[in-house]
Amino acid sequence: MKVSAKNQNNESLITAKGLMVLGKSEKGLHTADFECCDDDLQVEPFTGKFQMQIMRDGNVYATELPKRIRGKALFREDNATLTLGRDGRYYFVFTLPEEMVDQLPERLIRQARAIARKAMTLTYEP
Repeated sequence: MKVSAKNQNNESLITAKGLMVLGKSEKGLHTADFECCDDDLQVEPFTGKFQMQIMRDGNVYATELPKRIRGKALFREDNATLTLGRDGRYYFVFTLPEEMVDQLPERLIRQARAIARKAMTLTYEP
């Protein structure tokens, strides 16, 4: 099996011999475990999110997914944020625990108004 890891702008390949076990967990999720048989192999440990493809003939291809780029909030309140997305759209997000549903209308109106007042500085500067 070839293990590929990118180091800044160059790619290094390491060939390792071992045993791969493919299966399914009790929750129905696919699993793949690789046990290396090379005693002298030294690899820097890492974790990441991957796209993994297992072919019918048993070939396995794994590619690390890029890190998620989060938008920075333009304005924040206790339970609400206003963010400008990478797609050029403004997003207003309001979250509140279910047990506080009796406070939802009052908090939503108060915080939406507060963010709207702050947002006026974005477009309407005197």
